[in-house]
Amino acid sequence: MTWFANPPSRGICHWGMRLGCAGLLAIATSVSAADHAKDVDPFIGVDWDGEVFLGATVPFGMVKLGPDVRTFDGKLIKSGYHSTGEVVGFSHLHLSGGAGKYGNILVAPVTGALQPADIHSPRSDEEASVGYYSTYLSRYRTRAELTASRRAGMQRYTFTDAGDAHVTVDIQHAINTGTGPEDQRFLGGDVKVVSSHEIEGVGRYIGGWNEGGEYRVYFYLATDTPAAGAQTWQGRRLGKTPHARIDADQDLGASLDYRVEAGQAIQVKVGISFISVARARRNAEQEIPGWNFAAAHQAAVAQWNRALSKIEIHGANEVERRKFYTALYHTMLTPSDHTGENPKWSSDQPYYDDFQAIWDIFRSNGPLLALIAPDRQRDMVRSLIDTYRHADYMPDARVGNDNGRTQGGSNADVLVADAYVKGLTGIDYATGLQAMLKDAQVPPADPRKHGRGGLDTYNTLGYIAQPTERAGSRTVEYAYDDFTIAELACGLGHAQEAKRYIGQAGNWANLWDASLEQEGVKGFLRPRNADGSWGAPYLVKRGTWPDFFYEGDLWTYSLYAPQDVRRLIDMAGGNEAFVKRLDVFFDRSHFDITNEPGFLIPDLYLWAGRPDRTADRIIDHLEKFFLDTRAGIPGNDDSGAMSSWYAFQSMGFYPNAGQDVYLIGTPSFPQVDMQLGNGKTFSIVAENFRPDRLNRYVQSATLNGKPLDTAWFRHGQIADGGTLKLVMGSAPSRWGTLTPPPSLSDPGFALCGHYGGPR
Repeated sequence: MTWFANPPSRGICHWGMRLGCAGLLAIATSVSAADHAKDVDPFIGVDWDGEVFLGATVPFGMVKLGPDVRTFDGKLIKSGYHSTGEVVGFSHLHLSGGAGKYGNILVAPVTGALQPADIHSPRSDEEASVGYYSTYLSRYRTRAELTASRRAGMQRYTFTDAGDAHVTVDIQHAINTGTGPEDQRFLGGDVKVVSSHEIEGVGRYIGGWNEGGEYRVYFYLATDTPAAGAQTWQGRRLGKTPHARIDADQDLGASLDYRVEAGQAIQVKVGISFISVARARRNAEQEIPGWNFAAAHQAAVAQWNRALSKIEIHGANEVERRKFYTALYHTMLTPSDHTGENPKWSSDQPYYDDFQAIWDIFRSNGPLLALIAPDRQRDMVRSLIDTYRHADYMPDARVGNDNGRTQGGSNADVLVADAYVKGLTGIDYATGLQAMLKDAQVPPADPRKHGRGGLDTYNTLGYIAQPTERAGSRTVEYAYDDFTIAELACGLGHAQEAKRYIGQAGNWANLWDASLEQEGVKGFLRPRNADGSWGAPYLVKRGTWPDFFYEGDLWTYSLYAPQDVRRLIDMAGGNEAFVKRLDVFFDRSHFDITNEPGFLIPDLYLWAGRPDRTADRIIDHLEKFFLDTRAGIPGNDDSGAMSSWYAFQSMGFYPNAGQDVYLIGTPSFPQVDMQLGNGKTFSIVAENFRPDRLNRYVQSATLNGKPLDTAWFRHGQIADGGTLKLVMGSAPSRWGTLTPPPSLSDPGFALCGHYGGPR
């Protein structure tokens, strides 16, 4: 056909790309980091609502190239992948641990006659490792292999039989499509076959879980083999025209058509951009130069090994290593690094997207990265602050270049404060404080999009009054967000703001009804009206958007006061009553390990002088609910939230996010070495450790060679590295029982006297 350009070279490296290909090969072969890629099993957590991404990507990569699966009755899986069902193709954008967005730019091999509305196949012989996925599509008798860079994907199709074959790209495709408020819709697009080996175009999409506005995905597809012909389709029409465009939710795509020999392989590269086709092409050509699939794969593995080698666990068996490093891998799938791909504004700041959602990840993901990847966490916080500059608010969730939705508090506040108290540099904390103050003071036009809903009563009454949705969970979260505002304001010398918001940090108690009793336990949060009267107790097990508690119940949210657990204990009747309350909470199955609001609760025993009970609860849940199977994560991984909880607790400590305090639990390994961003190492050594976990209780401890009598320590004590040595035993001891972790109501509590901010 006359509109085809000259075919490409089929050598390993195109002559004009030799330097780039050599550089890629050098990256792939000069791996000095420990080979922890082999310890990762990407299949862990793909089923049982884990919803983790399965496919090829790099740490925090924009492109997540993986299979999209439909059930045998034709319904697409909302997160992209499931172990059962048929593959419809391989799309380039996914979330991890969540559902309802993306699945865009779907590429699939087809053999025989092409029917665009009927592309799907059973699969077998699946393989997955970091930066790699492959499967055999039995309908098409074709093996598909995937790898990826940050903004481009590469596929290799090996056809078993000789005959007609096609490389197809579906522009309309998206997961979770429909007409509901959380569904995605295709708005139209443009596709063009520009040569015998190139297709380019753009798709326009809207909606999804975050109810976001329109986003556009531009792509450039190239193959290493010239096609004999090409076709495009729009609606149900399949034709030879090289250009197709549509402005409606109808089929749109293109195909490069081949006559292949038995055993022939065709390689495909796809660059993705949110800005332009030209940038998509540049992403493909610069990030994956040439046609060396193995080198592209090894370059991805090298990036993962550098990221995973930040933590070294000792004395673990194969199963334990697989669980731990897979969890660490999951924490680095999202948010996605979209730096250089921001279509909304120009900025010299980093740009991260796919925060779905900060409500999930602020509790342990952010604190984990602040330790092992502080530069990465710094850039994420810088991105959040820059989003405030240009989009009015920091997001609680941001996906597809749009804020939305806000599930609870303005929890980006916690990430900013967490970075500050842990000394992360290079962040404009003054502007960060402005963003936090806007969250606290300016009611948003759309409170599900960003900001804080219910400010009219929260800022006048000290609680969110009925009937505002999520009044209970938002009130306690706003109180903690206010605490983090006070921390940063104090650190930056804004005494007036610090005083105001440290006062508001106690607002959670304004919904506490001391007379409300459940199962022999007194004192719970309760709906309250604007006139101060109580509403009926809210007893729903797990509420959602219009309810009083969001994704939790009165047992869980009545324990949420991480800034002042001492006051919470006093209101609950003292240490003994509080321990009894926690025992009822766990023993009668009120603890919901499948969701984030309760993440801190196993550690609350420490404030009541019972580190032994914390150890018992942690081990119980680590062993029962985190497995090395496809159903190995107890709930939605939520951008690695579940995985980061597992990683921290198995190392033996856990952060109180937004504060400079770490809580000591019980280690799952005899030694852990954590590389901090400044080249220093923090080690946790468990003497007398036993794999059967009988020696689960700390008998004594030293930190950097000095006795440590508390079951907690501060970030400043390990910021320059050091060693936490725990002597373990089979029976509870008096260690850690006398001085609880800090609380706002402690005598002499100093808001910013214990940390110095960035150094």
